This record gives sequence, structure tokens and C-alpha cells, in this order.
Amino acid sequence: MPTPSAQRDEAVKILQVIHGYPMRYNAGSEVYTQGLAQALAERHEVHVFTRQENAFLPEYAEQRETDPSDARITLHVINMARTAARYRHAAADSAFACLLDRIRPEVVHVGHLNHLSTSLVFEARARRIPVVFTLHDYWLMCPRGQFIQMYPQDPSDVWAVCDGQDDRKCAVRCYPRYFSGNEEQYDTDADYWTGWVGRRMGHVREVCGAVDLFIAPSTYLLRRFRDDFGIPDRKLTYLDYGFHRQRLEGRSRGQGESFTFGYIGTHIPAKGTNHLISSFGRVSGSPMLRIWGRDRGVETKALKALAQSLPDSAGSRIEWMGEYRNQDIVSDVFNLCDAIVVPSIWAENSPLVIHEALQARVPVITAEYGGMAEYVRHERNGLLFTHRDTQSLTGQMQRLADDPQLARRLGGRGYVQSADGNVPDMTEHSLSVERIYASLISRRKEQ
Repeated sequence: MPTPSAQRDEAVKILQVIHGYPMRYNAGSEVYTQGLAQALAERHEVHVFTRQENAFLPEYAEQRETDPSDARITLHVINMARTAARYRHAAADSAFACLLDRIRPEVVHVGHLNHLSTSLVFEARARRIPVVFTLHDYWLMCPRGQFIQMYPQDPSDVWAVCDGQDDRKCAVRCYPRYFSGNEEQYDTDADYWTGWVGRRMGHVREVCGAVDLFIAPSTYLLRRFRDDFGIPDRKLTYLDYGFHRQRLEGRSRGQGESFTFGYIGTHIPAKGTNHLISSFGRVSGSPMLRIWGRDRGVETKALKALAQSLPDSAGSRIEWMGEYRNQDIVSDVFNLCDAIVVPSIWAENSPLVIHEALQARVPVITAEYGGMAEYVRHERNGLLFTHRDTQSLTGQMQRLADDPQLARRLGGRGYVQSADGNVPDMTEHSLSVERIYASLISRRKEQ
């Protein structure tokens, strides 16, 4: 970790890199990147290199926009509609190189490279521009990003948790969708994808070598990249996310409703939304469940069908709330629920929704796993259930449904890493990030 230096008085040019930007893409890493960009724009010139997937445009077509809620931030958007499965794109690298030469940033801050191009980093390195990389998941050390197997050895163990990266295991547990389907060619196909994964992992290690510093928003994630992937301590630092806390003020829960659980997130298996619905169906009494998130077509339809199949018409107490703007999360989400459930089946590292709920003084139920358990402490600011155990989740939901006073007490504690219960403020967080930038820029000038 670089030694923090005094904050630079002069403005610098910052180029952030992220695989999506709100509102086109509205998941955690994208929301965080936007929030950080807006805070940095108070003092610096901020650009963002990002993507869209528009099948009506030529591949790699470029356009310039501004942040839809902050015109100070310039977005450089490249179209990646047809080749998203690749990890390297020479055309994207070329576009990025031209952007670097045109705007001449003093630092590049990567949030994610999936659906972009891993070798973008080499273009910055070639120009001696320091590269900072915030880790949001395991995509560098796991080709699919979440250490969850698509084709587990036991087919009944749907979306099994993977115990670590191995080229052959990746090939046969996650890539058979690309196999021919001919059993006589199984070994041939497996050998090919084993080689592909090996080449990918070797390349990614070269990419990591070109990064000056990795920021991990949980100590759990930091340990995984240090101990399981070999990133040296000197290139890793822990810094939790920052939040625009003023956007999380003023929660006012209405009276007269049954106890209401809330879910915020993508409607995909890794998020465990189906586990939540099944668990909710066994909670006695008459609580409600509100589910927020962008409609994902067949996945959302399948979840709604699961809800309708619950016994005792429990599905009639589930409301589908659609998407919301993060700036309106208090009025549109937290005012309408009494507890947030984060049922993810993968080891999330530092979910934004947990922090946002804690700041709004809403208790959280989540798994005793990964970074989720780092920020939710059992019976202090929320409740923990046994990972991937729907009966355990039902039990913890039942406790709050039966005892709303317990929910209010747990919610009142907030963020346990601070004495006052407040999550890190985005302005203070951005100053910490700036000190990292300044140290790396200074070091590079001395080399």
C-alpha cells in the first residue's frame, strides 16, 4: 500500500473504467463508480470509459455523453454488443489508447473489465499512467466471477459453490455449454476449454502485474486475493465503499402495514432470490415481501411463478416493485419495508445494499458467509442465517416478523465499524482515494 501523502491542491484528470454506468447498468459496482465519480468531480476533471450493448450499432462504435445526473462527468461509451464473451478486444484497446492520448489522464481507476478488454491496462502502463483497480468480485481469479459452478458434479446441487480455481475444473464445471454435445468428443472439448482457461488465467496474471494498487472493500476479499491468488500485500489495501449519506437520510416508515421484508438486487440465481421466495413461503403470520430490481424477462417470470406456487397463497403477499433510482432509495425502498434480506448464494464481498440499509437504520438478514458477515453482525445490527439453508433463513425471518421491536433495535445500531453507526461518507472516502492517486502519481514521477 502506498504511504498516504498530502492531498494535492491542484486538480488532476482521472479516467475511470467500468463495464457499465447507470442507468444503463445499475448494479453495485456501477452505482459505486458513479457515486465516486460525482464526488471526485467536485475537485477534479473526471472521465469514464464504459460500454453499452446496442445490436443496432456497429461493434466498437463510440459515442460521448455526460452522466445523466451530473454534467461534469464525461462518459466515453463503446459498443460491445456481439463479442461480450471475449476478454480481450484489440479494437477496444485501440479506442482506449486514443482516449488516453487525447485527454492525458494522470491516473486510471478500473472498476471492472468484464465485457470490456483486460488488455486496456497495458495501454495505460505503456504511457506510464498509474493504474488503480477496485475489486468488486472474483472475476480476475475466477473466469465467471463468483466461484459458482454452472455444471456441478452433483446435478442436484444447483449452482454449487466452487472451492477454488483450477483450469480443468473450470472447463468441465462451467464451460460445457460450449461443448459439442457429442459424448465421444467430450475429452477433446474439455481439453480445448482447459487450455482456453489456462491462457486466460495466465494473461490475467500479467494484467495484475501491470496494476499499481488493488483496493478491496472488505478484508474478506483482500484475504482471498492475497492468499488464494497471490497478489502481494504491497499491492493491496483495504478501503470500504463510500456513500452519499445525505441521500440516505429521512427514512419514515409508514404505519398500518404488516411487517414487510425487502429485497434489492438482480433477479439471477447467484443472488438467491428463489431461496428468499421459498423461505418467505414458510414464514407464519401475514408478513409481506417486496422485491425490487429490473425485470429480466424469463428469470423474473420464473420467480413470479415460484411465488404463485407457494402454499397458503403466500405469493399474494409478494409485491414486485421494479427498478428504482439509487438517489431515491429511501423514499422508494426503505420507507416501504421493515427489514432487508440479502440471500446471495455466492460470497458477496461488500454489498452496497447492506451499507445503504444500515445507514437508513434498516436491519439486514444475510448469510454468515463472505463479506456479508463482515458488515452484518448477528443480533447486533441484523441476523445471520446458515449459507444456502432456506430453513435457516425462514427461521431468522420469522424472528423479525414475530418481534418488530427486535427489528427496530437491530436497525438502530447501523454500521458496526463506526461508533456512531454511520457508513463511510463519500466525500471523506473520495479524499482517501485521492491520497492513493497522489501517492502513485508522485511515485511514478520519481521513477
